[in-house]
Amino acid sequence: MGKIVQIMSVSLDGYIEGPGHDITWHRVDDELHQHMNDTVRQLGGLLSGRRTHELMEAYWPTADSQPGVSRVEAEFAGIWREMPKVMYSRTVEKAGWNTTVAREVVPGEVEALKAQAGGDLGLGGAELGGEFLRLGLVDQLRVYVHPVLLGRGTRLFPGDHGLPYADSLRLLESRVFGNGVVLLLYEWERGTGAE
Repeated sequence: MGKIVQIMSVSLDGYIEGPGHDITWHRVDDELHQHMNDTVRQLGGLLSGRRTHELMEAYWPTADSQPGVSRVEAEFAGIWREMPKVMYSRTVEKAGWNTTVAREVVPGEVEALKAQAGGDLGLGGAELGGEFLRLGLVDQLRVYVHPVLLGRGTRLFPGDHGLPYADSLRLLESRVFGNGVVLLLYEWERGTGAE
């Protein structure tokens, strides 16, 4: 059975986006982008909230046909288009680009998705990620720490995160990229995880 892997970029002071949903501070160069391509390609699907999905949908479906697009961006465009996706939204009726719309996070439905996915499921989005965490549905955290300080915005873990399980995590992998971004891959310790 696949795992739910929350994939998030975060500032050094713990924010996943600045005021007004700003993510222009992300330090994505070709090395990091290629790593992301290789990581996402191995997933069985992507789960996101409406805002994240619409942000992705505004660029990636045709990114590889834009003038001046880099090789790694063009590669990701194809990966994103073909990847099965679930967008969680109470307002959107239909979505394109291999996307299914779900109204709310139902643990039994998420478990069914994990069972039928052809690999792990990547989870993105601030609010949706928080909901999955509160329901104990996240198996692993793949956090990309960017060497920037934002000072305000949306925190990865609000002080009142209300996780239903102990916050004891085990480091599975770490990697330092040339641009200063650090990958930290965690899973919950056995017996205290989101199982």
